[in-house]
Amino acid sequence: MPISHLSPALVCLLGLAACLPAARAQEPAPAGPAAAAPTALDEPAPAVSPAEATGPSSLAAYVLGPDDQVAIRAVDAAELGKDPVRIDMSGYLRLPMVGRIRAAGLTVEQLQAEIVSRLRQYIKEPDVAVDVTDFRSQPVSVIGAVKNPGVHQLQGRKTLIEILSLAGGLSDDAGYSIKITRSLDRGPIPLPSAAADPSGRFSVAQVSLKDLMEARNPAQNILIQPHDVISVPRADMVYVVGQVSRAGGFVLHENETISALQALSLAGGLDRTASPKNARILRSAGNAASRTEIAINLNKILQGRSPDVPMQPNDILFVPASGSKKVAVRALEAAIQVGTGIAIWRR
Repeated sequence: MPISHLSPALVCLLGLAACLPAARAQEPAPAGPAAAAPTALDEPAPAVSPAEATGPSSLAAYVLGPDDQVAIRAVDAAELGKDPVRIDMSGYLRLPMVGRIRAAGLTVEQLQAEIVSRLRQYIKEPDVAVDVTDFRSQPVSVIGAVKNPGVHQLQGRKTLIEILSLAGGLSDDAGYSIKITRSLDRGPIPLPSAAADPSGRFSVAQVSLKDLMEARNPAQNILIQPHDVISVPRADMVYVVGQVSRAGGFVLHENETISALQALSLAGGLDRTASPKNARILRSAGNAASRTEIAINLNKILQGRSPDVPMQPNDILFVPASGSKKVAVRALEAAIQVGTGIAIWRR
């Protein structure tokens, strides 16, 4: 249809429609995801050092000492970060551009601030980070009835329970108390049971293991100091072996006494092949390597015709089978002494 025949209103609408594409072409294109303004979430996360992975409280409280090793990174002083540096036994570090600097006694943040201060004569705004890559200046000795006895590093602030966890936890034959020994140079142990040893150089305290594990007295879970010695004595035990239902070692409670009949009950009673009248108690004879044999007739004790026999810590109640020979007792004694093949039972 010729335009001249169109109504004036329709002509105006057609003109507006023709102008819209041109107007849109002049508008800026909407920004895609790649052009979005960066936010804090888009920035790369800072690298986490092994020391920081132990927890912020550990790193913040850790005081550097001789034989610790640190890694130092500086944005405008790359020579500082070539290799980790170990603090010498005098407590000093020797660094390029910085020179000799005392590190022992400083926290990581304090050492970092000191390095920044010295670098300002060369760099306007030094950007420095310090990480501990090897902890060696805060040893704690854990000995006795733990799974991994030895020297462990504090790596900051750690409680008694945390140190026992570092040592792998308690072994099955652990006793019922923990002994902590600390040099008085670091002050007395903050426990009511703490007392100075006869030399006057150490503070010694006892902690009830049961109270500690059951959280009956949280104040006993004290902070451990470098060079503390934690010892977990082994519990007193009696052994029941031979023809019984549940042979092994039985941990005695603190100050507990036990009889042969009670020990037999803990072991589940006699086996069908047992010869109870030929039972024996093997008892250590002072410091001697051998044991003395005490013959007991469990039949008579069970029938009430003979008094029960009290046992002592580390006694072995041996219930033989019919026809067993004395050599079997000696082999069993040797096995118990080396701790092989003997189950430990706690009650």
